[in-house]
Amino acid sequence: MAETPGKLRIDKWLWHARFFKTRTLAAKEVGAGHCRVNGTPVAKPAFSVAAGDVLTFRKDRDIRVIKVVALGERRGPAPEAQALYEDLDPPKPRDETDIPPIRRLEGNARPTKRDRRKLDLDRRGALE
Repeated sequence: MAETPGKLRIDKWLWHARFFKTRTLAAKEVGAGHCRVNGTPVAKPAFSVAAGDVLTFRKDRDIRVIKVVALGERRGPAPEAQALYEDLDPPKPRDETDIPPIRRLEGNARPTKRDRRKLDLDRRGALE
């Protein structure tokens, strides 16, 4: 199963470039349809990328826009991984105001399961 010269699977490249901790996580993100290559949605982790392609994907709470500069031979140290791409839209630094404050709903006691669900809904609404 030889790869085409000058191309690499997108999940493997995202793992080599250290955007995801494991190749499985990269494959799940691509397989869920959260990745675009040159503006075209990609839903298969086996999609091949080459130097010059522009990737758009979600990482944590940010949308990353990355230009592939080189293909990696291995998953090396961070400086080696950073040489594989050019960040076209670097993530903005987060302020403390981005996350809503945690408030106790019933006195000073620990939040109940119901309170935690409300807090999670509030946080998701603030992030979207």
